[in-house]
Amino acid sequence: MSLRRERTVSFIVWGPILRGDIPGLTARVCRLLEQNAADVASCEIRNVVVPDAVTVEALARLQLGAQRHRCRVILLHASEELLDLVAFMGLSDVIAG
Repeated sequence: MSLRRERTVSFIVWGPILRGDIPGLTARVCRLLEQNAADVASCEIRNVVVPDAVTVEALARLQLGAQRHRCRVILLHASEELLDLVAFMGLSDVIAG
């Protein structure tokens, strides 16, 4: 029996994130996933001092884009405030912290 190793790719998302940043951010991450055929994308969160709905929307769109590439995004170094906002918005099952 052979065990398949998960392929992982890592990237950093810098805050603050503006609504206008979301399409470009999503496109760059999807290109990264296409080039690497990863199973898991580790998304390090940096400089998101005050998380807001735009930040959560960006992360949800990244997860949606990753799912289209048969990949899942996990958050690294996400603040408790950000994870609480994700939970409050009912997206804990979508955005893994």
